[in-house]
Amino acid sequence: MKYNVTEVEFDFDDWYQRNWDNRLTFDEEIEVRDLALGVWEADDEDDLIEEVTAASGWCIKSIDYDIQLKGDF
Repeated sequence: MKYNVTEVEFDFDDWYQRNWDNRLTFDEEIEVRDLALGVWEADDEDDLIEEVTAASGWCIKSIDYDIQLKGDF
């Protein structure tokens, strides 16, 4: 199934608490988010979350998506 990720929020807070000296800039956070937006192929919502987490390297706080139906490209 194809999912169009329209918004995603990553959990940068936990990283910052453990790595205060290695904070991402705002632009870097936006870049991580932007790379996660778009169409992903996954078996279900849990698989989608795993795919985006694995690709980005960050845990997801929240995610919004639309299911892409055939011909809905």
